[in-house]
Amino acid sequence: MKSKNYRFPPSIVRDVNHKGMEKLWKLMFKLEKDHVPKYHKWMENEELREQTASDRLSLEEEFAMQQTWLLDENKCTFIILDKETMEGTNNELESMIGDANLYLNVSDDDEAAKLTGEIGLMVAEPQFRGRGLGKEIALCLMRYGIESIGILKFQAVISMKNEISIKMFEKLHFVKESASEVFKEVTLTRTVDEDFIRFVRKSTSVYQELSTRPNE
Repeated sequence: MKSKNYRFPPSIVRDVNHKGMEKLWKLMFKLEKDHVPKYHKWMENEELREQTASDRLSLEEEFAMQQTWLLDENKCTFIILDKETMEGTNNELESMIGDANLYLNVSDDDEAAKLTGEIGLMVAEPQFRGRGLGKEIALCLMRYGIESIGILKFQAVISMKNEISIKMFEKLHFVKESASEVFKEVTLTRTVDEDFIRFVRKSTSVYQELSTRPNE
């Protein structure tokens, strides 16, 4: 899949009204070298590794992985920043709360080959969980995937133990497609049609893509 270069994902800004009261902002930037040590610290947590089906890597391996992902045209990797912390500190590392990813591939179905985006989300900082951030971030990611990449189908592969994420994607109109007892994972999918595009756009009424810094 070399027709477009996805190695320079933009920063995404999203402003949402949470429960009609509190405004929550997410700033999403591509994963850079300076982010790796904190990301590595997150992934030392066994629960997070289990929820994200991730292997435990050394810091050196994480740096190597960051460079691999940076150069892979079929991976879009974002770090999620908390806007309030960022405004108060102007420090990206202190503001990091999780990551969001799109893994691109072409899937075959009964009709035609479809550009598919597998969504990976992690809200790593405990104090930011349970606030609806995962849903809002997923919506931003899907809008970017639809409008900037041309994704025709989304999927999410989730640990069977992660009932919160499974229910979240079901609320985003995903349906269970398969389950693996071997890997203890369930795959949920959603085809991009006109109804889904309207749903995503309506759910992201304030959305903006900004220019990104050069890759590092």
